[in-house]
Amino acid sequence: QVQLVESGGGLVQPGGSLRLSCVASGRSISDYGMGWFRQAPGKEREFVAAISTSGGSTMYADSVKGRVAISRDNAKNTVILQINSLKPEDTAIYYCAGTYVRFIAPLKNDAIYNYWGQGTQVTVSS
Repeated sequence: QVQLVESGGGLVQPGGSLRLSCVASGRSISDYGMGWFRQAPGKEREFVAAISTSGGSTMYADSVKGRVAISRDNAKNTVILQINSLKPEDTAIYYCAGTYVRFIAPLKNDAIYNYWGQGTQVTVSS
């Protein structure tokens, strides 16, 4: 069993940056594909970014490509999502998730994830 805890959200002005962290406990995440998803009020949850077990492969949603970077430190059991040039439409609850699937291609599908964090709120507003 893996427990995931996100942090780093908050209120930020448009154009600002945030660094979201996901710390895992219970088991090492080194064997898990990891992803970030978000859900805005009244909208369905959507894929943001994913990273393979080794960290060698990453994938991003078109809506955030070029502004977001996902990384992982398996030794620290941590996954990071750096978001730059934030826009009001980035406002959402951001969730970290882990899956037994090791390869990058399926990782944008939230149905394959086995573990989810509780989420961290990101609000982009002036």
